[in-house]
Amino acid sequence: MRSAKTLAVAAITTATALAVTACAGGSGNTSEPTENIDLRMTVWSSNEDHLALFDSIADAYMADHPEIASITFDPLPFDDYTSTVTTQIAGGNAPDLAWILENAAPDFVSSGALVPLTDVFEATDGYEYDDLAPSATELWTADDQLVAYPFSTSPFVVFANDDLLAQAGQPTSAELQASGDWNWEKIDEIGSAVHSSTGKAGFVVRDFDYLNWDYLSTVWNGWGAAPWNADGTECTFASDEMVDAFTFLHDAAFTSQSMPGPGTTADFFAGEAAFTVTQISRANLLADGGFTWNLLPLPEGPVGEYSVTGQAGIGALANGANTAAATEFLAFFTNPENAAQLAEYFPPPRTSLLTVDTLAGANPLLTPGQIEDVVIPGIENGEVRPSHTDSAQIAQQVRAGLDALWVADADIPAVLETTCGNISPLLEG
Repeated sequence: MRSAKTLAVAAITTATALAVTACAGGSGNTSEPTENIDLRMTVWSSNEDHLALFDSIADAYMADHPEIASITFDPLPFDDYTSTVTTQIAGGNAPDLAWILENAAPDFVSSGALVPLTDVFEATDGYEYDDLAPSATELWTADDQLVAYPFSTSPFVVFANDDLLAQAGQPTSAELQASGDWNWEKIDEIGSAVHSSTGKAGFVVRDFDYLNWDYLSTVWNGWGAAPWNADGTECTFASDEMVDAFTFLHDAAFTSQSMPGPGTTADFFAGEAAFTVTQISRANLLADGGFTWNLLPLPEGPVGEYSVTGQAGIGALANGANTAAATEFLAFFTNPENAAQLAEYFPPPRTSLLTVDTLAGANPLLTPGQIEDVVIPGIENGEVRPSHTDSAQIAQQVRAGLDALWVADADIPAVLETTCGNISPLLEG
């Protein structure tokens, strides 16, 4: 069991809560009830359509399982979601099942907080376990056991405002791609021209806001950079690749001004930027129209083509009161039939569902060509955003370290060396 290194001032950190979980009940509850079972799953969506779908799947399950008295989906605020769940776990009020964000996955997966699923899934008639894509399940696997089902794998893409490009006298996004100029160097050049001629932004990495540094993986992966090595034991923020990637971003903010600088915001979906990097789920923000837009993959970087995804899993909590019932319900909730229903809102991990027809339901504004050429390859080949144990502490230290980068005269290598110095003890523990 990994012990927690620190306590947050006002809340229990992920590592602390999960350490309590691993110690107190890592093998599950051996005296759980066999009838009148109430299951609770925490989720971060309060979308009425989502909840109605979940309820319909739960109702179908309860119709054949009289031992289940109720299945409740408990929406929690997104911003405090992980800390709320881990506080519930530490306080002896663990949900039976929970959605888990990718940045919290290593803590949950490595701590023993989740019930192994592989044996139950494989033993469930018609589950088709081999249909789950290995690239989707990698983050959620420990000791060859799947411990959470990756219910949503959403690729990061680029939306382009072709009207704003035309206003600035620039080629359309499709023309850029057709000419072989769909790369970060060209995006920077064109973004600078857009800003110079229109006063609007060139490109925006949505949700970054000079705070949420991990969203920049959608850029630095194109340089072959990573914040730490493959097994997470060594900081690589100061690598040549990362220095080059941050030099590009710094120049974009302070020299070419193709990207909004610190303290400046631009909303692509309000027509304030030529390009934005974000997930495909944001396409619904274009429903009202207003300008001509296009969807493209992430621009090529120095290492060529690449993809990045965000991901979320569903796991059964080992400290829950009904681990066996929760695991069996999860097998039903994610079987091929129900996975197809969930795919209406959440990009699926099942290879059989990675089709234009299936994904069109979740993305009605996208053309079949955009789904075939951008969305499906992004899901199949994408590298999940960076995650690590003790993610809350690491995120805080990285954010503090990178603050010194966002000034005009920053010493980029020195800042990244300092950042490594700040997080290396957390990586080695």
